[in-house]
Amino acid sequence: MRELLAILERYGIDLNHPSSLFMIFTYIAVITLLIHFVLHRIVLRTIEKHAASHDKLWLKSFTQSKLFHRIALTLEGVFVNFQIVLCLKAGSHIGMVFSICAQLWILLFALLSFFSALDVVNKLSHQYQFAVRLPLRGIFQGVKLVTASIVAILMISLLIGKSPAILFSGLGAMAAVLMLVFKDPLLGLVAGIQLSANTMLHMGDWLEMPKYGADGMVIDIGLTTVKVKNWDNTITTIPTYALVSDAFKNWSNMSASGGRRIKRSVFIDSSSIHFLSPSEQQRLSQTSLLKEWLEERGQKMVDGKSSILEKESVTNIGAFRAWLTAYLHQHPNLRKDMTLMVRQLPPGSEGLPLEIYAFTNTVVWLQYESIQADIFDHIYAVIGEFGLRMFQRPSGNDFHSQTLG
Repeated sequence: MRELLAILERYGIDLNHPSSLFMIFTYIAVITLLIHFVLHRIVLRTIEKHAASHDKLWLKSFTQSKLFHRIALTLEGVFVNFQIVLCLKAGSHIGMVFSICAQLWILLFALLSFFSALDVVNKLSHQYQFAVRLPLRGIFQGVKLVTASIVAILMISLLIGKSPAILFSGLGAMAAVLMLVFKDPLLGLVAGIQLSANTMLHMGDWLEMPKYGADGMVIDIGLTTVKVKNWDNTITTIPTYALVSDAFKNWSNMSASGGRRIKRSVFIDSSSIHFLSPSEQQRLSQTSLLKEWLEERGQKMVDGKSSILEKESVTNIGAFRAWLTAYLHQHPNLRKDMTLMVRQLPPGSEGLPLEIYAFTNTVVWLQYESIQADIFDHIYAVIGEFGLRMFQRPSGNDFHSQTLG
């Protein structure tokens, strides 16, 4: 090319003449279009066909993210800039303008190529268990933001013809403005790092945050937001920094433990509590779960007392609590290596609460609810055998029946 320019100058052809410039730019355009045709119509299409015929995730990720396409456009910009510098004289105003445009093109598509590369890494990281649990998407978004800011400064320096160092040195004065403009991204980036470093939250965790109406699985941890798919299939979006500044409940440890807690009370009508008569004790002693307990209690009873206030007798609520404890201990779907107990809570206006505190041997929601329902179905069905009644507020139908009676 330089030999061609030397020949043109030897014959007195002015390279700054419009016709000469037209010839040079036509030459550059033809060569660029030829390179564009080879890269996009031959090379890239061959790669895309090869990726479509294979099931390799990494190859599909490269094509879907348009990484090769953007790299090709970047190389075209490099070639155009090289041709402009080579063909036009140094100091030429029109050459400088086109060179700046080419350099802006290079910076833009180099930035987009870098973004595509990060997207590929993020997508491929989903294959590894350790990477899935890290908020890589939020970290990559932070890297993209910083990189885009640097490239934007480089572009501005090209347009105004000043050194990028001058613009970078002026960032100190703009720090307050930048902090205000990029407050949420910066807080989100710091929060994402804290969540990852302290293993507070990972993708796939069960998160409960009543303040934001979130109760479901974490499906995305971004730079500024965390998306939670609730159990009713709605999506709740929470600011990332709110997970650091506010309290939330993470159920992942429950899932990892293999046992989910049952903590529910049955409310006993206090007026139905009484001492067991000998006939009732005889009937209940035929139950295998109560036989040993009643015999043990019988040995501790004190005879010869004249008043019931002085006797240590067996109550129906005590027998029921003993039976329920034994029933839960022999239940096949409850964990025996975790806390399992039946306890009385302070009585109130709704009667005497008798709380069941236990853990199932599964954390699957449907199975957990089925086990819990079966236990309480059985409790409600047998409570009458102990002479006890469940507390229930009277309804309008109860008052109507009482009036008719």
